[in-house]
Amino acid sequence: MIPRASALVLAARPQGETGAMARIFTADAGLIAAYVAGGRGRQMRAVLVPGNRVSAEFTTRPGSGLPFARLELEHSRAALMTEPLPAAAIQWTCALTAATLPERQPYPALHQALDALLAAIAFAPSARGWVGGLIGYETLLLSELGYGGEAPAPAPDWPAQIAQLAQLERRLAHYLLAGARSDVMGARLLLTERLCRMG
Repeated sequence: MIPRASALVLAARPQGETGAMARIFTADAGLIAAYVAGGRGRQMRAVLVPGNRVSAEFTTRPGSGLPFARLELEHSRAALMTEPLPAAAIQWTCALTAATLPERQPYPALHQALDALLAAIAFAPSARGWVGGLIGYETLLLSELGYGGEAPAPAPDWPAQIAQLAQLERRLAHYLLAGARSDVMGARLLLTERLCRMG
């Protein structure tokens, strides 16, 4: 377990009266599930927004295998959650990553790609500026988890990008999100609907 790392918040849920269980993605230690004291408070709720980059300090108490995390915000993407399309993209990519990666196994290339994708979603003037990055990230995730194949050629236009996303959606649903994880696909379907409306 690394004592301190820069990390991406993927998901958080209430735990106990005041805390939260967070799923945090670091470059060197991979996905870590950790308890965040005070995670349900107003201040920490703003930190535990999916897509935020944080500085995480991890400790483990004697007799407990569960790590505790103290988080400090490095970069907030919370403002994007008020915009339907960027919010759907961030919710999807973070939920997909949280649901599919095994804990405590490093995936530095995925970490870098996800951080870059989140930055593109934040700064691109429209989805046309980041959909190629989403296609690349989903392809890389499948490959890193052993369901690879050749990366798709860059799509020449918007309809071709939407077609690539549809192909990836089927592969993700079949290989990574079947069974108990299938509810995560709801986030993907919402994103797909919003992207298709762009025409």
